[in-house]
Amino acid sequence: QVQLVESGGGLVQAGGSLRLSCAASGRIFRINAMGWYRQASGKQRELVARITSGDITNYPDSVKGRFTISRDSAKNTVYLQMNSLKPEDTAVYYCNADLYEDRWSRVMAYWGKGALVTVSS
Repeated sequence: QVQLVESGGGLVQAGGSLRLSCAASGRIFRINAMGWYRQASGKQRELVARITSGDITNYPDSVKGRFTISRDSAKNTVYLQMNSLKPEDTAVYYCNADLYEDRWSRVMAYWGKGALVTVSS
């Protein structure tokens, strides 16, 4: 079994910063990519940032220049530095990992339970 545990959510004023962390543990052979998604109340889940094992990153225009994703491969951990936060960034942020549990398995997607980020105006 694989577990993803997020930390670092909370309440912040507009213009402030937060850093989210997500640690993957369990049966992990190789991680292809890790990322962050968010889901605001009444909206669909959307991609926030993604980083591959080759350190290729991907951001939507809504967070580009404000959010930075990074990883520590030795710790199977991914981080999301969020700066210049806006009220519209308020959402539950979910960690995602696409990984192989062993050399014979196919790639599987795993999700964390989510971390609430609230940005007040």
